[in-house]
Amino acid sequence: MSTQASNTRSESTANPSAKLDVLGDDCARTILIATSEGPKTAKELTKRTDSSSATVYRRINNLLESDLLAECVRFENDGSHTTAYETTVDALRVRIDADGINVAVSDSDG
Repeated sequence: MSTQASNTRSESTANPSAKLDVLGDDCARTILIATSEGPKTAKELTKRTDSSSATVYRRINNLLESDLLAECVRFENDGSHTTAYETTVDALRVRIDADGINVAVSDSDG
């Protein structure tokens, strides 16, 4: 199993509604739940979601673009490494007011 993971991507999306859009998909929600337990490879996520690998990769890309998922390198005990994905948020707060819809993200760092 994995010994450690190293985050390799951190970009920001200006559109907060993209976070809500991606959460409307069951496969994307399953990926977030799975990756909240620790970094998972696309192959592991394909098994977990019972979806095709093409579907999983599309959802991974949507989650990456929405800053809800990060790509990382997972190092195995035997010294090998693989690309994996981990969730970047612990909670989302949605506020609706006269200015529109605001999505606030809470991550494990603060």
